[in-house]
Amino acid sequence: MSFSFSIVKKSEEVNLARAGVIHTPHGDIQTPAFITVGTKATVKSLSPEQIRDYVGAQAVLANTYHLYLQPGDEFIKNHGGFAKMMNWQKDGQQLPTFTDSGGFQVFSLGQAIGHGVSKIATSEEISKREAKEINREENNNHERLAIIDDEGVTFKSIHDGTEHRFTPERSMQIQHNLGADIFFAFDECTSPLAPREYQLEAIARTYEWAKRSLNEHKRLGISSATGMPQALFGVVQGGAYEDLRRESARTLGQLGFDGYGIGGSFTKEDIGTAVKWVCEELPENKPRHLLGIGEPVDILLAIENGIDTFDCVSPTRIARNGALYTQDGRINLHNAKYKNDMSPVSEDESWYTHKYTKAYLAHLFKSDEMLAATLASIHNLKFLTILCEDARKHILSGTFIEFKNNFIKRYYK
Repeated sequence: MSFSFSIVKKSEEVNLARAGVIHTPHGDIQTPAFITVGTKATVKSLSPEQIRDYVGAQAVLANTYHLYLQPGDEFIKNHGGFAKMMNWQKDGQQLPTFTDSGGFQVFSLGQAIGHGVSKIATSEEISKREAKEINREENNNHERLAIIDDEGVTFKSIHDGTEHRFTPERSMQIQHNLGADIFFAFDECTSPLAPREYQLEAIARTYEWAKRSLNEHKRLGISSATGMPQALFGVVQGGAYEDLRRESARTLGQLGFDGYGIGGSFTKEDIGTAVKWVCEELPENKPRHLLGIGEPVDILLAIENGIDTFDCVSPTRIARNGALYTQDGRINLHNAKYKNDMSPVSEDESWYTHKYTKAYLAHLFKSDEMLAATLASIHNLKFLTILCEDARKHILSGTFIEFKNNFIKRYYK
């Protein structure tokens, strides 16, 4: 089976929101959908069976940069791809998978390392960081673990300091070895602090890298790991500039990718607007993935403005630190008030974590028990998975805006 995307229903309330189906060689993905991140072909503290059965994840996404460094793409190729290696399957059949390009790792180790900038920051946070940089030479190479040029990026391993190089062609070769159903063109993810002149350079470079990625993908043919066809998504950049975002979306949209990722960093105040700019320009009949975004309100705003799939490490990262998503907002189980809280972790009786009390989970965290991270991770991933499933249901029923507004009102009350 080859890759395709179909729109089941467009929202009757907003122009860009839609419910769809992504068809892959290893199964369908009902959209909107949250894609669970298993960076190194594993979700920390969870088994594939827990991801599949307790979370209800439709697909997992692994990280090209990290898998290239450990255990190596040839090692994974010899396993038949990362999905087979990690036993991501049901009834003997592999389930859908993604890999990212490694572009964000270039960003986080290179351009933004001196700024401390994450995928989403408030304007105030960015302004404070920007002020600290006034007296610092921009792009000071001796501070950076990654150096970008027009051909690719040279970087040092975070494990042993050895030097490596990614080009668009090399990223495609690695991702063919990893064997994901959906993977991304190599791109340059810029800091929101980067000046407009640099953003212009970066989107031009990303466009050239996109063409090279596409050409190499076509040359390689089917995945060398799985023997199956793969779908390649182009990645839109452009920083916080509307004209650059729209230009990047228009030019990449003409290249004939199977779908599109929206990359880069955003300010928290305008993520919906920035997504809207891009989705208004991208081909309507292709799926759109928002890279590295996982806060509930950001997901709903992005769905409203045309996004189909998401991935983010945040739900499991905060889970390991004792934080849970709930309908009434995020809570921290390290707070004393949860010590004797006998209410269930989740309200819904069908969720696995409904069996456990907040007091029990608080005890596990205080005792440094490994089960704490497992249960909290299952809960947070389930929360975002269901959030996307509910959004889909309400798009289909024509009640998405009411659902979104009610959710946000309760979550942030």
